[in-house]
Amino acid sequence: MVVARRREREYFSSNPDYKHIAHRMGSEHLAKMLSKGQLYAILEICRAFDQIFKEHLDGVRPGGDRIYNVFDNQLPAALKRLSFEKNLSMENVRKRITEADGYQPHLIAPEQGYRHLIETSLSTIKGPAEATVDAIHYVLKDLAHKSLTETAELKQYPSLRIEVGNAAVDALEKLRDESRKSAVKLVEMECSYLTVDFFRKLPQDLEKGGNPSQSVFDRYNESYLHRIGNNVLAYVNMVCGYLRNAIPKSVVHCQVREAKRSLLDHFFTELGKKEGKQLSTLLDEDPAVMERRAGLGKRLELYKSAQAEIDGVAF
Repeated sequence: MVVARRREREYFSSNPDYKHIAHRMGSEHLAKMLSKGQLYAILEICRAFDQIFKEHLDGVRPGGDRIYNVFDNQLPAALKRLSFEKNLSMENVRKRITEADGYQPHLIAPEQGYRHLIETSLSTIKGPAEATVDAIHYVLKDLAHKSLTETAELKQYPSLRIEVGNAAVDALEKLRDESRKSAVKLVEMECSYLTVDFFRKLPQDLEKGGNPSQSVFDRYNESYLHRIGNNVLAYVNMVCGYLRNAIPKSVVHCQVREAKRSLLDHFFTELGKKEGKQLSTLLDEDPAVMERRAGLGKRLELYKSAQAEIDGVAF
């Protein structure tokens, strides 16, 4: 085969009638042209799937509204189930505020105690944030599956349908992983640095009470500890309200928007690397469809034959 193709190239490149168009002659060029045709056909089918998927997200087809249900119902419910008050028990507050000041001593005192109470409370929001990402991933994966079944062209080519489905799931899983990192980072940013203005507005002359000769652990009175607990709870609720809106924005940006914009981009890149035989494999028709077409063809021929006989009798 290699020798035959080399001789073919030599013939066209040396023949004066074909020399100027030798690069467009021979079996190799024909194979490339056929591959381009197959590639174009596959891309058109994939675009049909992609369009149906986008219609689900845009509300043209049903299912996309489930995304907003996650944001409007599931996430708020998960945040409400967090027990911030449990972390802010009188015993825990008393223990934490006796710790040394941190790197924002100008902010509040005792800062390190405040910081630990806030961090341990806010870190629990990571769970609802990750659950939101996973819920959106499930919705997107389900919409992709529906889009596969609703793309008429894919029903004819089972191999291509499997490849497109796998490519869509792989892409959605990568988007989910990136979205999870972004959502968790939102929470971690709030844990790592406190909002200064909130604490600057708090009264700075709180009465600690107690006997100075007592240990630091025993010196703070209950009223003071209760006030610290309330301040921390108010701050945590404020941040929780912010994250209630920020997490959906992050998820939409990292998952929904990217899925709509580039769900099959990697698959398209890989398609361009495939040879003619590999492309042909993707366009192998479903045997059942081929059998049905053959049966319909035979029936059509019978109808034509019968019509010809009827016409012959009539005349």
